[in-house]
Amino acid sequence: MAIRAIILDIGGVLEHNPSLGFDVKWEPEFGAGWPDRVGAVIEAGVIGAITLEQVHQQAAAALGVSVDRFEAYMDDAWIEYVGSYNAEVAEYWSARRAEGYVTAIISNSFVGAREREEAAHRFSELTDILVYSHEVGLQKPDPAIYELCLERLGMRPEETVFVDDHEPNCEAARALGMAVVHFRDTEQALRELDEILRENR
Repeated sequence: MAIRAIILDIGGVLEHNPSLGFDVKWEPEFGAGWPDRVGAVIEAGVIGAITLEQVHQQAAAALGVSVDRFEAYMDDAWIEYVGSYNAEVAEYWSARRAEGYVTAIISNSFVGAREREEAAHRFSELTDILVYSHEVGLQKPDPAIYELCLERLGMRPEETVFVDDHEPNCEAARALGMAVVHFRDTEQALRELDEILRENR
């Protein structure tokens, strides 16, 4: 069956997101092991169970700091989250879209991500469908988030190829019958994408 849609992850694929060490930077103020104390709050933000304002309030309470201090941390964290634009991947993807392939995104995201990533990278101009975990209440590798994307595309798994930098997310897509590229670097991923598209026309 011919491939009709190319589905990409954002972080680590459409964005370069190297660690900038913000957790360590804030450890003197928040305390050793502080990320563990806000883990449940962050998880709730990933699936949109709470608002960004509630994230700030609940995380600050868990850490025993003022809300404005956690907001200051988040200002730092958003820099790493948004990262830098992987122009080579985006240009390749846009060229395939111009050839007639449908484009989609499935991203494990965080409340507030759409606005920040749109301002930085304007993903809405690159993709036909954007599935953010915080907006749909599901996250990879839950098969339901892939199935939701497929439903919105109106396609069977075999008509799509999925690109992600985390193997568990790739494995979930394979299990559904999607073609998969495990992104390790840009050159490798685009080469494998070319091969899959060439073999499934």
